Amino acid sequence: MRENPFDWKNSTFPAILSLMRALIQRVSEASVTIDGREKSRIGAGFLILLGIETADTEADVDWLSRKISQLRLFEDDEGKMNRSLLDTGGDAIVVSQFTLHASTKKGTRPSFIKAARPEQAIPLYESFVAALSRELGKPVGTGEFGAMMNVALVNDGPVTLMIDTQNRE
Repeated sequence: MRENPFDWKNSTFPAILSLMRALIQRVSEASVTIDGREKSRIGAGFLILLGIETADTEADVDWLSRKISQLRLFEDDEGKMNRSLLDTGGDAIVVSQFTLHASTKKGTRPSFIKAARPEQAIPLYESFVAALSRELGKPVGTGEFGAMMNVALVNDGPVTLMIDTQNRE
């Protein structure tokens, strides 16, 4: 039987259709507060909102953590964005955000059907945090999966960009 190229659930190449998303904001400071208690705080670095989709894998985690740690979004001595978190010693906070996978194609109420369920998303979120921490050589701040969080930031620049693992440009 010939494989249906549009049947992603039964495909032998599910990573092609995965779409782990990260919204990266260069910040001069950021924090996450839950129930009035500060969970994480950083100075200069990245606030990373991470969306995990049902087809995402550890390969997405590895690629994205390497990519983000090496992104050159900080100015060098000539004012050009030529330095990475690794170069600057900057910090990072990672906040899980399933709403990055919202579909607004039909109607006005977003659908989150592509977002991974907690039993799949939590291990990938934790794996991403650990991988980024290894890449940076230091702890990475976090939010709390599934919690109502207050995320505060001072967007530096502003510099904000979206990366997804399907478009590895």
